[in-house]
Amino acid sequence: MFKRPLSEAELEALIGSRPVRDLFSFKSPSFRKLGLNADDLTDAQMLSMMSGEPRLVRRPLVAISPVTGDMGDDTGARVIVGNDVAAFEQAFG
Repeated sequence: MFKRPLSEAELEALIGSRPVRDLFSFKSPSFRKLGLNADDLTDAQMLSMMSGEPRLVRRPLVAISPVTGDMGDDTGARVIVGNDVAAFEQAFG
């Protein structure tokens, strides 16, 4: 992710139907250095910022495919964002 940052299209595919804010790392030192107000950012601005600065993508970010059941997003991949212990346990046992 740092050697080849995700493109806006790749980020959109991972985001699927969830809010863009779910993948944006507002607690990142990189975001704090910008001095921006999180509430003022549009989805397009956040996508552009994440594709330009991978540290703004919330991690870990895990895409699991294929999906079984109704847990997937619009891409057919299940995406786990952040340290969601329950989601990791469900996905990996």
